[in-house]
Amino acid sequence: MQPKLALVMALLTTITSLLATSCTDPNQAGGSGGTAPGASTSASSGLKIGSLLSNTGDLASIAQPLPTAIKMAVETVNGCGGINGAPVTLVSEDDRSDPSEGTAAMTKLSEVDKVAGVVGAFGSGISTAAASVAVKNKVMIVSPGSTSPVFTDRAKKGDYQGYWARTAPPDTYQAQAMAQLAVKRGFTRVATIAINNDYGVGFEQQFVTAFKKLGGTVTNEAKPTRYDAKGTTFSSEVKAAFEGKPQAVAAIVYPDTGSILLKDAYEQGLSKGVTIMLPDGAYSPKFPDQVGKSSDGKFIIDGAIGTVPGAHGKALEDFNKKWLATGKPLTAYLQHSWDAAALIMLAAQAAKTNTGEGIASQIREVAGGAGEEVSDLCQAITLLKAGKKINYQGASGNVDLDPQGDVIGTYDIWQVQPDGTLKTIDKVNIQAAGSAPTVDAKPTDKPAMKPLPSTPTKQG
Repeated sequence: MQPKLALVMALLTTITSLLATSCTDPNQAGGSGGTAPGASTSASSGLKIGSLLSNTGDLASIAQPLPTAIKMAVETVNGCGGINGAPVTLVSEDDRSDPSEGTAAMTKLSEVDKVAGVVGAFGSGISTAAASVAVKNKVMIVSPGSTSPVFTDRAKKGDYQGYWARTAPPDTYQAQAMAQLAVKRGFTRVATIAINNDYGVGFEQQFVTAFKKLGGTVTNEAKPTRYDAKGTTFSSEVKAAFEGKPQAVAAIVYPDTGSILLKDAYEQGLSKGVTIMLPDGAYSPKFPDQVGKSSDGKFIIDGAIGTVPGAHGKALEDFNKKWLATGKPLTAYLQHSWDAAALIMLAAQAAKTNTGEGIASQIREVAGGAGEEVSDLCQAITLLKAGKKINYQGASGNVDLDPQGDVIGTYDIWQVQPDGTLKTIDKVNIQAAGSAPTVDAKPTDKPAMKPLPSTPTKQG
């Protein structure tokens, strides 16, 4: 009888343990009782979002400040009650400016941390890799800086199933802005050199098309010059780009590798008398220092000009005040990062569920629907809780997302100053989708907002 009694006691213990577990809410540490009738488990546990950005690697000098802007948005929302009645949790990951690292980090965020939305990535090649993981796991991904036209094409094909968006406009428009800028500067012969990834090649191709339509000649069009994103020397690539005697070179580069490339061009004597044109990928306060100085102490890329997505939204002034209170300089893409986080959180509130599916179903509606225009996050949440529709007006712009998840933005024209700072000297307005932008022929020396002393800034 003893073995049978032991078996019965073991079964009773197992059943008792199972009953106790079923009566405990796993989302409430030390608590008891099930989820309230009609409430979703995801809502009761709170919204969890992630950031996937380049804290290290080639893009770090641009992307390092961005997680702070996302954290500020989360703290602002939590300060007015959170989303769906609970605080928002933020999990941050570093993609190290590398697509394979981005894939691993996105897998962790999706499958281990169980986030519903992710702000990132910054580099287009990294976002390409991360987006595949996000779609598979039904996680909404909103990039503040991946501008490759590839995403528009893939979205049109249905590859992203609505789980992709970005708050920075695609390079379809930025390339037009740079082409227009080249023409206004009187350049008729321009060469290109591009980092060999989705961002670099996409931008290069769009620029060539736009510049030719405006009557320009791309000296190396027949054999585009592209360089390895993981390369360390670029002597042959530099010679190939400059050999056609261009008046300007559109260098579609990232800071770390781009600085080596441009320094090489200077040391070979190839860049003398040639204007360097740079995109948003090189818009870093550290970039002139990275390229270095000449023997007479002048910055090698003094006078270089470039384009970068601007920030001109209704929430810009309020965001800038919040940011300047941190004591940190304003840099590019901070406002776009804030808006990306804001859209994810507002979409979850509109959907009344903390899931990726819910966010994807509402993000375009809160970004640019027929609801009440609102730029304050807390006011927006109050309206959504009351059952009203909103049209969020961001810090970067109106963030109206089209069916492909794209926005139409504005571009700032910047120039490297003799002291190595970056100064906004003009603005490009995109009139409508597909239209060629125009640039005022006479640039202004007055920035849209006063920069911090001796600090290169992203001006409003």
